[in-house]
Amino acid sequence: MIPPGAAARAPAAVGGASIETAAAELHAPFAQWVALAVLALAAGFVLLTFDQHGISNDEEVQHVYGRLLLDFYLSGFADRQAFEYKNLYLYGGFFDLVAAALERAGVAEGAALWDLRHLISAGFGLAGLAGTWLLARRLAGEWAGLAALVLLLLTGAWSGAMFTHTKDIPFATTMLWALYFSVRVLDTLPAPPWRVLAGLGVALGCAFGLRIGAVFAVFYLGVGMLAAATLQPEGRLRFALRGVLALLPAAAIALALGALFWPWAAMAPGNVFTAMSAFSHFSFELDTVLAGRVMKVGEVPGHYLAAYLLVRLPELFLAGVALALLAGARALPALATAQGRPAALPWLPVVLAALFPLAYTLLAAPPLYNGLRHFSFVLAPLAVLAGAGLVHAWQGLRARPPLLRRAVLAACALAVLGQLGLLARLHPYQYLAYNRLAGGTHGAAGGWEQDYWASSLREAVLALDALVAREGVPAQGYTVAVCAEPLQAQVWLAPGLRATRDWWGADFYLSPTHMGCDAALRGRVVAQVERAGIVLAVVKDRRALVGEDRRPR
Repeated sequence: MIPPGAAARAPAAVGGASIETAAAELHAPFAQWVALAVLALAAGFVLLTFDQHGISNDEEVQHVYGRLLLDFYLSGFADRQAFEYKNLYLYGGFFDLVAAALERAGVAEGAALWDLRHLISAGFGLAGLAGTWLLARRLAGEWAGLAALVLLLLTGAWSGAMFTHTKDIPFATTMLWALYFSVRVLDTLPAPPWRVLAGLGVALGCAFGLRIGAVFAVFYLGVGMLAAATLQPEGRLRFALRGVLALLPAAAIALALGALFWPWAAMAPGNVFTAMSAFSHFSFELDTVLAGRVMKVGEVPGHYLAAYLLVRLPELFLAGVALALLAGARALPALATAQGRPAALPWLPVVLAALFPLAYTLLAAPPLYNGLRHFSFVLAPLAVLAGAGLVHAWQGLRARPPLLRRAVLAACALAVLGQLGLLARLHPYQYLAYNRLAGGTHGAAGGWEQDYWASSLREAVLALDALVAREGVPAQGYTVAVCAEPLQAQVWLAPGLRATRDWWGADFYLSPTHMGCDAALRGRVVAQVERAGIVLAVVKDRRALVGEDRRPR
């Protein structure tokens, strides 16, 4: 059921439809059952496919960090290697600590450990889908909830990334749930119920236990509370103080969980600010690509994130966002009325969550790479807006001829089916999906980020295993150079094959095609990983090469 008043607020926030009509149209139990069915199908898909994904470039160091954090606790805080391991101490270890604890408990080991990590990460992704549905239906009704859920599920940057982006998707999910409970706090100020406070505290604590970027969530809530106080006819300061005091239990829960999952941050008062400063100027020697232009991560222009959103979001998703922005602009005069401002208040943190990070990157131009990856947390709030925008536009067609309504419905259905077909062709590399603004996934090759996680190496390794199995492996075995972390191949290599850093002497070469890494070594291409007409990875046989032909380029 829609929470009391939620459906009534949506029209005031996104357009001029009457409250009674909008509530009648949006309050559709059928949409709720369809949404639940979609979530169930998504969960089934996860269970069937979680063990088909490769290891990402960062997973080894992240998992080591989780093991070290576990050692810190099991040693009674004596073993502090976690805080000296690379720069991982600048991050929270929530996800990696959970994965390491399950490993230590004997749940998985060897190759199965990485599948377990992908299953856990996908579980977070499912929780993010569910939270997106709940938030959208609370604000704009059942059909908007279903639309937001479907849009996010159709977005490869979420539904494909949720298996292997083990830092980004869990963070995005915790941020989404912090946003959901922030909206509920604004609904119930100045005395939110304890369930809402507990949910907010847990969500914020887990978000800080992953990244310092959780300060965005605190900012959205703070702005919302300030706006709520200004809406009071009198006693604004008292209202604001009561609200802040009411949030103290949530703050205590968040601080406790944040300290648990990110102990380094709690060891000195200035550590949090050190992390914030580090990430605002974070840069290293790595290339990224934007519309065909290769550049260093510290040289990316401010529109980098905006450009990637334009080419990565499905066309129907972009249409929904555009319609929401249009409806919001049309609703601005309503903010001058006594009824309009309170009705729009719950939307404020959602609009901030969707648009503020985009504005920040446009103005600050921080170092970025891997496309949307570091800002995956904007996808869910954008889906909420897009779902509401589509449903509001559909309501606007109710006075139009039935033929037009059927045509629009058919166009939306075709867009959904077309995107589903693309994701199916890309499986299990759905995170590579691009829309037609980039020329489609095939047209985006070479001009935009591709398989930056080298996830396709798992399939390439299996192809090499099959090749040497047919030929037989000599007693001395074969060495395999990998244009990625050696572990990304070694886990799947057959007996007698071993990953090596000696590229000159390697018998075989495995490489994703991303950023031209496949051209670094010569050799005869004996296998390829291909999806949607794009070669994602190659296997090269170098055994016949001699002399300078073996030299890395």
